[in-house]
Amino acid sequence: MKSKNILFGFLFALIIVSCSKKEEPFVPATLVSSSQQVSRAAGDLQTFIGASGINLPTAAITYGTDLYTITYKTIYQGKPITASGLVILPQTNSSVGMICFNHGTIAAHSEAPSAQPLNSTEWIFYSALASPGFIAVIPDFIGFGSSASVLHPYYVEDATATPVTDAMKAARELAIQKNKSFNGKLFIAGYSQGGYVTMATHKAIEATGLPNFNLIASFPASGGYDVKGMQNYFWGLNTYDQPFFLAYVAMSYKTYYNWQQPLTDVFQTQYASVIPGLFDGTKSGDQINAALNDTIPKLLSPDILANINTGSQYQYIVNAFTENSLLDWYPKIKMYMYHGDADITVPYQNSVSTYNKLIANGASPSVLTFTTLPGATHATGVVPYIQDFIPILLSLK
Repeated sequence: MKSKNILFGFLFALIIVSCSKKEEPFVPATLVSSSQQVSRAAGDLQTFIGASGINLPTAAITYGTDLYTITYKTIYQGKPITASGLVILPQTNSSVGMICFNHGTIAAHSEAPSAQPLNSTEWIFYSALASPGFIAVIPDFIGFGSSASVLHPYYVEDATATPVTDAMKAARELAIQKNKSFNGKLFIAGYSQGGYVTMATHKAIEATGLPNFNLIASFPASGGYDVKGMQNYFWGLNTYDQPFFLAYVAMSYKTYYNWQQPLTDVFQTQYASVIPGLFDGTKSGDQINAALNDTIPKLLSPDILANINTGSQYQYIVNAFTENSLLDWYPKIKMYMYHGDADITVPYQNSVSTYNKLIANGASPSVLTFTTLPGATHATGVVPYIQDFIPILLSLK
């Protein structure tokens, strides 16, 4: 009888303990905060895409979406920093993949993805990207949004991939919080600087891995992947319509690498003196262009134009351009490159030479493909790029 009482007591205690146990709440490791901004119905997104003039399969726009601004933890120059961006979740209980889309060059803080108004075409497009059944991630990049106190590390490889991959981790954590099922499939895309970011992130994932993610393919377009090649191109021009790109790289590298050499190493005195004040986050690229000179021999120092590749005083610049060029690897996971053959802003040949170098390094033509966008300039290449890569993305989801 005594043993039976002991048994009943044990079972009773076990039931009490089991009933009292509570499921531990999920604690994000990377996500800091999220704020829902706007929800959109699938029909509204179909109408937007149909009216946009972009030839895309509107039938694939299946789910309504919820757009969030987020902040998250990442590392910049070896120290913790809080970055920001957008995450759009599709309104479905089905298991879905993830698409990270990286934006092109911006200079003003108001141009950051998370700073756009609710009815912005950018937010509607990003929502449409999520609607077929993707968690869409749009990083602001370091230097914008919650990290606006830092100058954006423009075309700096090692400051590029980490905040983007951490944005993906934060998006996965938000999906868990909102009871969305992520199937692990990851896709990365981007145009112009976003193309460089896409390739740098793809490279980093293949090199170090990304737990909980399975990179399926990336779609880099019209990026300046060979930074040294870009410099050679600029030095061969008489005029260039986007001189702020040159000033942006110079200010970014000087700040990121803490160069003590003056900007007069690169620019003529009247421009070297004003460039630092142009990148305070209040001015757009057009406004910065207006303060510079589109004639290269008038903008740049005559000595650096003549001697950058031979003068030892410029070796620090050459080394930085070479180190940040994405030429020392090759992809083993599918990569679809794109570039317009009429692009003179980020020259078509930069992508051609990068593709050829990656193939020479060992990339299989069945893994790495290059699509020429016939007649497309830097501005007009965006739409044909989107029209080509989206159907491929949908076929792989």
